[in-house]
Amino acid sequence: MEDFISRFITTTDGLQLHVRDYAPLSGGASRLPVICLPGLSRNSRDFHPFAERLSKDTTTPRRVVAIDYRGRGRSSRDPDPTHYNVGVECGDVLAICDALGIAHAIFVGTSRGGLILHIMATLQPERIAAAVLNDIGPEIEAEGLRDIRDYLSRQTAPDDFEAAADHLEAVHGTAFPALTRRDWLDMADAIYVEENGRLVADHDPALAVPLQAMDFSQPLPTLWPQFALLAQKPLLVVRGEYSKLFSAKTLARMKAQEPNIEITTARGQGHAPLLHQPGLFERVEAFLDDY
Repeated sequence: MEDFISRFITTTDGLQLHVRDYAPLSGGASRLPVICLPGLSRNSRDFHPFAERLSKDTTTPRRVVAIDYRGRGRSSRDPDPTHYNVGVECGDVLAICDALGIAHAIFVGTSRGGLILHIMATLQPERIAAAVLNDIGPEIEAEGLRDIRDYLSRQTAPDDFEAAADHLEAVHGTAFPALTRRDWLDMADAIYVEENGRLVADHDPALAVPLQAMDFSQPLPTLWPQFALLAQKPLLVVRGEYSKLFSAKTLARMKAQEPNIEITTARGQGHAPLLHQPGLFERVEAFLDDY
């Protein structure tokens, strides 16, 4: 038996969006729900261990909703790849919240998900009760974004999930010394899906198109004004110890600009940290328990 319910919501442009809805154990219905927003090419499966633990907590269980953006996981692919942008995806997240009757929630945004939260803070700040930014801020490093572009542009098709775990560890292992073999296998299960007898990444390959069109010789856009709005809410910022996308310098500037934000480091992890890892989960859960 699954620990969640799969729900499908139709967007205004006719796409079907999928979410995993983890119901809390008895007593958690009165607590604010947690909405989990994954990274650029990732999906709701990334949050499964995290969502399970939050929804099954014996003292403070709560509802957790993990989203597949358009073109990821079980959501429909968009025939227009220009729609794979944070503005459209923010609109999708708000539409999902409306469809599920969620007017006020805690949001956990990993990478792309955190950028979406910056936009949401300008459009519907009242929706956000508190937020966690997982290895993302208002300024990102070109080196890290180029790495993501290059990784997405290489289409890999491992023979099986063991081979997929091997591949992921070979590519990302130096940035994630804290992960075990079980973690790499879980990551492979979250990233890949079987299609016509082979494993493929569970996202629309067209996601790479906007990145391939970027001019990395020019400064990347920043979101400092939007961050100032988001930081008016209770905010925990997580940075991976070995992250190339989210620099320690940017984190320090965020803290200097908005001293009330909370910060923590995901030791032994790069971009983007797994929030269910020992030590980090407890830190995030303690933040959530205040709201």
